[in-house]
Parts: sequence; C-alpha cells; structure tokens
Amino acid sequence: MSGDDDWWNSSNEAVLVSLVTPTDAGVKTLDTFHPEYTNNIFGEKEQIFGYKGLRINLQYNASDMLPNLKVSYKKKYQPTADEEALDIKDVLSDFLPEIAFQKQSDFEARLKSIPDNWTPPGTLVTSFSNKHGDFQVYSGKVTDPAVKQLLNRIQILVPFFVDGGTPIDMEDPDVDRWTIYFLYNKRSLPDQPDKSSYHFAGYSTLYRYITFLPPTETESKTPTDTPPFSLDGDFDLDTLPCRTRISQFIIIPPFQQKGLGSRLYRIIYQQYLKHEPTIQLTVEDPNEAFDDMRDLADLAFLSQQPEFQALKINTSIEIPEEGKAPNNIVDQAAVEACQKKFKIVPRQFARVLEMYLMSQLPESVRPGLGAPEEDEEDEEEQSGRSSKSKGKGKEKALPKPTSEDEHTYRLWMMLVKMRLYVHNRDALGQLELKERKEELAKVFAGVEFDYARLLIKAEEQSKLAAGEGAQEVPAIPSAANGKRKLDEVEQSEGAEAASSKKARVESGSE
Repeated sequence: MSGDDDWWNSSNEAVLVSLVTPTDAGVKTLDTFHPEYTNNIFGEKEQIFGYKGLRINLQYNASDMLPNLKVSYKKKYQPTADEEALDIKDVLSDFLPEIAFQKQSDFEARLKSIPDNWTPPGTLVTSFSNKHGDFQVYSGKVTDPAVKQLLNRIQILVPFFVDGGTPIDMEDPDVDRWTIYFLYNKRSLPDQPDKSSYHFAGYSTLYRYITFLPPTETESKTPTDTPPFSLDGDFDLDTLPCRTRISQFIIIPPFQQKGLGSRLYRIIYQQYLKHEPTIQLTVEDPNEAFDDMRDLADLAFLSQQPEFQALKINTSIEIPEEGKAPNNIVDQAAVEACQKKFKIVPRQFARVLEMYLMSQLPESVRPGLGAPEEDEEDEEEQSGRSSKSKGKGKEKALPKPTSEDEHTYRLWMMLVKMRLYVHNRDALGQLELKERKEELAKVFAGVEFDYARLLIKAEEQSKLAAGEGAQEVPAIPSAANGKRKLDEVEQSEGAEAASSKKARVESGSE
C-alpha cells in the first residue's frame, strides 16, 4: 500500500453536513457541522484513502431534509494492481437514498418546487417556545409514507452521531412497531410574517416490544371457561401490553446546548405516560450525556409528584452492628407502586430516588461539591467530619451534625450500597471479604459524587427555568452545601482507577 500519507484523509474532517435553503440564485447555507463518528461507514480508523484535498459535502434542505451529495478533491490516486482510491459514493449508497446522488442542478430545482405551506410529516404533538425560538414536535409511524421518506433521508445521522449506531432496517417485517418523533424549529419568514418555514432540529425513534404479563392473583383464580384467545379478525396488536424503548435520540449540532434534548425527552415521556399499553419506557444503550439529561428530567418530574415526595427514609430503623442490612429503609411497596405508575425501569427509578433522598438529607451531612460563601466565616476546622463546604470562593461553615443526622445519612448510604451490591453481585463475589468492602466503598464514593454533581446541575436548571418564566419549575433542594469535599472524592476516584481488581464493579446506571 502507498506509504504517502498525503493520500489519506480523516473521514470525520472530510465530511461536512450542510443545512441549506433555496434562493433565487441557488441555495443558501444556514448551518454546517462535521460528524462525531464515521467508523461505521469508513472503517475503525476513520480514514479515506486515495484523495488529496478531499471534501464530502452532504447538503440537506433544512425543511424536508432532501439530501444531495457533493464530492470534490484536488487530486485522485491513480489505481494500481494493489490499491485504488475508495469509491466514496459506493460506500455512502448504503446509508443514503438514491435521490441523494442527483445532480446539483436537479437538487436546486427540487427545492424550488417545495410548496410554501409545507409542514413536517406525521401528527403535531405539541408546540413550545424558549429564548432560542419556536419549536414543534411531530410523531408518526414508519408505515406512513411521508414519515418513512423523511426517516430514510436522515438515517445516516445515526452512525454520524451515535457511536456504533445503525440505521433502522426498513425491510424488517416488524417495521410497523417503530414510532418516530421529529423536532422542528418553526420560523416566520422575514418578508412574509404570516408564513413560516420549518428547520429540522432532531429526532428520536422508539420501538414497541410486546410484553406478556403474568396473571395477577385475582386473574389466576378466575374460572377457566373463558373463550380462547385469538388473533383472527380485526385484533389490533397495538393494544397489547408493551415496553417502549427509545432507540435513537439525536439533536443536530446547530440546535445543541439549547435545552432541546431535555425538552424532547420530556415530551416523549409524557406521551407514553398516557399511552395505556406501555408499561415501561426504556432506553437502549444510553451514553453518558443522555444519562445525565434523563436523570435530570426524571428528577425534575418526579420531584413534583406527591407519591414520589412521600417516599422517605424510615429514620426509626435501627442499624445492626453486624449481619444483614435492613430492607425497609424506604417503604418497598410504595416504591414499587410509584415506579410502576410512572413507567420508569426499576434501576433508573432507584437511582433517581436515591438522588432525591440525598437532596433531602440534613444539611450537615448532605454530600456536595461545595459552593462559594459570600460572607466571612470562621476558618477554624473542627475535629472529625469536616464542617465546611469547599468551593471556588471562601468556605462555608455547616451545622455540626447531630447523632440523628448521622443516623439518617448512614441509612441512606446503606440503601445505595445495597442496590450497588445486588447490581454487582457476581463481580463482587470474586473478591475476598475485605476487598469486597473496599471496592463497594469506592463505587459508592463515585456514585455519591455523581449525585452531588447532578443535583447542582438540577438546581442550576431550576434557577434558569425560573428566570425564563417557565410554568413548571421543579423545587430541587440545594446540593451546593455538604460534608463531602471535591478533593476527597477525587482521591478516592484516583485510587479506584489505579486498582487492578479481578472483577469490574459498576455504579449501576443503565
């Protein structure tokens, strides 16, 4: 193979996605961005061989996402018996519809033929506004030709922005189980304020998994002379109990960092909270950014629900000196009823509940990252547990914890550790008892730190929402104050990273 590195191009840098709109002179570029990943398209190394000055411009009409591919380069490698330049259009033909390869002149002509009253496909779910503009969410099934056409045009965004992501197989016999949510920015035309244009901002795909629920105790005692179940006739499979899974969730770069991902997630969640056949809303392989967004959205919603607010630590429980930890720190029947009502998977619900209960801990023992203090405070350190919260400015003195405060914190810690132990039972079982305790303590420290980080984010979002005049502002207790210092947690995290245990123990997030 040629050793000249000049013939190699980074596919992430070569590919440029453009959102355009038609003008009298041709097209006007509104936004451009590069993909985050191209390994699923151009190989693990994300390199393209055979060109100098390579540029792959994937243009999209900002409204209906009609695509057009333009490949340009300064020089192309002349093929030899051993190697040749990569056929870029051939590779991309597996990810783009045939119409993407039309001539530029045909593309521009098609844009001008789009009617002024064009609207996104599907059914309008809701509209909302924020300081970044007006937005609308539409939903539809892949069986709708217009929805299928739009989805087929944008599916390349999945491998571009989801690591290891793959497009939906449109030939799958169960393709009718997919529901798509499109997010659009609606803008008034400057010269025609009574008319609007739509700009694609993102989308999410959801898949229904049919779930066969075991009969309840009452149902199991029902006489067996009921008629046999049959799928003959007009039986609607959409009425069967199901778990609905968020599979793909993308906000394109021009619309990121505007609170739109969180808003779209909440809209989808509310839709399926009302969708009777759905018993749980799950997420397929979420990344860390999505985990954070979902944690904050679920916490903000659940914190306003009376059933969730009623879940509290039972401080009357005595902690045994040895033996099993108590299993009724929080009323388990109430937890299960609440989790079932709000259709959140048990592990995610447990994490949000732990986070919420942490925010309810007495200030003297509440873990936190620390916050600046405006007023002068005594710099004296007290013995035992630190009574100051470390932040960017001066340290803030905290109340001295009472024995009741310490007891409440220990119960909360046991609640979290019990879940972590169950989640990591197999891995922890490979360790000696002493190592097991040490490893569990390290994972707990990381979880505690992460909860404090998220609670601070939740508080910031709450203040931001209040400043923007949001109708619903979640009341998230402050996590800025607390006993746990940032440098202490960083030390524990460093120790965990340096350890070389036989088993890998995880924090238990989905």
